[in-house]
Amino acid sequence: MNTIPIKDLPYERYDVKNFQDACEKFIEAERNATSVEEILQAREELLTVERHFETMASLAYTRYTLNTYDEFYIGEQEYYDEVMPIAGMCQTKVAECLLESRFKEELRERLPETIFPMLELAKKCHSTETVEDEQEENAIVTEYSQLMSQLTTDWRGEKKTISFIRGFFESSDRTERKEAADAIGRALSSVSDKLDDIYDRLVKVRTRIAKKLGYKDFVELGYARMGRIDYDRDMVAKFRENVKKDLVPVVAKFKEQIRKELGVDKFAFYDDNVIPGGNPVPKVDAQGILDAAKEMYADMHPEASKLMNQMLSVGAIDPLPRDGKWGGGYATTFPDFHQTFILGNFTGTSDDIDLVTHEFGHTFAMNFAFDHDPEAGIGSSETAETHSMSMEFFAWKYMDKFFDDPDGYKYKHLAGCLSFIPYGVIVDEFQHRMYENPDLTPAERKKIYLELEKQYRPYMTFDGIEYLEEGTRWQYQMHIYETPFYYIDYCLAQVVALEFLSEAQKDYDDTYGRYVEHCKRGGLYAFNHLVKLAGLKSPFEDGALREIAATTVKLLDELKK
Repeated sequence: MNTIPIKDLPYERYDVKNFQDACEKFIEAERNATSVEEILQAREELLTVERHFETMASLAYTRYTLNTYDEFYIGEQEYYDEVMPIAGMCQTKVAECLLESRFKEELRERLPETIFPMLELAKKCHSTETVEDEQEENAIVTEYSQLMSQLTTDWRGEKKTISFIRGFFESSDRTERKEAADAIGRALSSVSDKLDDIYDRLVKVRTRIAKKLGYKDFVELGYARMGRIDYDRDMVAKFRENVKKDLVPVVAKFKEQIRKELGVDKFAFYDDNVIPGGNPVPKVDAQGILDAAKEMYADMHPEASKLMNQMLSVGAIDPLPRDGKWGGGYATTFPDFHQTFILGNFTGTSDDIDLVTHEFGHTFAMNFAFDHDPEAGIGSSETAETHSMSMEFFAWKYMDKFFDDPDGYKYKHLAGCLSFIPYGVIVDEFQHRMYENPDLTPAERKKIYLELEKQYRPYMTFDGIEYLEEGTRWQYQMHIYETPFYYIDYCLAQVVALEFLSEAQKDYDDTYGRYVEHCKRGGLYAFNHLVKLAGLKSPFEDGALREIAATTVKLLDELKK
């Protein structure tokens, strides 16, 4: 592992022409190859170039998100927005070359099972005709991320970011929670025209790209971009129906019970993150959370301990919110240096512990993936999210390091995980509706969002909340703007994580060992194959949601007692 502090990692703009030349060199080598060994050697040389390109782009993006006011890294991000579609076109040519290779069958035997299906998708994602449109799309996404990172509103006499204000959704004071919801509504309302315009432009440019590539709509292209090789939109639609049938009634009943215990007439949006008796609050501050995490991983697993110590030693976790910082949380890698990085925005709530365990679950798998075929990596996003969401549950064993009431945390955490799935499905169906009907007006989009809320979260109301009552909650869900069709992957992964939790209740050590092996496999196998190898049911199986809902409710009852 590299020990250079993250802030000191050397950066220089990567010239995309070097990547273009490397791709052309590979294609020429493949044409002239007399054996599969020659192709594999040429491919390794190309992947080395690709890793360096990825490292520089990742460093630029990370430093941009840490401070979206930084003029230098704004310029670098704009540069990569322009060149990534060019690189994508080069990768398409490489994919076509391998798919037409005389040694294709031998390559299939030598490479991970996911590689050729991924090449098939890569071939369908770019063309010379879409480069300018993709550049436009990237620029609009950056415009959105800058707008949201720099968006502030009045909060008790000070200007505060949405990330900061969201922490008050955990308050035991309902008036304060309502105040936070209204403040976020005011912030969004102040840029409502911009948000509507940005999304409208994104829908239209993505639809235009899809049409040029021969797709019926952007949904099909969106699935190809997400690298989905063993499930499709029909399977996802069936999953959403299963959520509606098997999970929504369970969550609605659970939330009705909470409403009664809270003693409120209507269960409002700002009541969704609290439990009766008040939410557990970490007993340690931001530094204390990192110190406790270090102790936790020292006991959990040697590889986890080694990684956490290394990350802390080089400043690879940036957890505190500030003006201009990107408002979400993510984990990333810098492959040249074999280093990982976590960005977060602590709020002083139990979410801070979720953030650390979740993002570290990503880096845990990323660290193993440094030894994989780079094109397989940690897998597509639903696989990656099983690493992170499952780690949240394996950390339960150590919650006394973070809370005076560890069972209270477990109860809140589990309740949130179960009730998250219907929300995630709302986000997914909303996006399907948007891209299937790209000419919808802003008012029509908001109306559809409220309709979906009533279907999947019938127990909740936005009534009386400034601006959000119009159907605008989705406007600060960054994935909707930045990474379309990602969000259902959280739902699929959440089901897998809940299965790991259920198994861990019976035998923690055995289940944790299976989880580590699951992380080590990364993207070497497709999602459903990986789930089967871990000894779990696919979220797409009939009855899987019904079963997990029953076991989760039973565990919630036990924790409550």
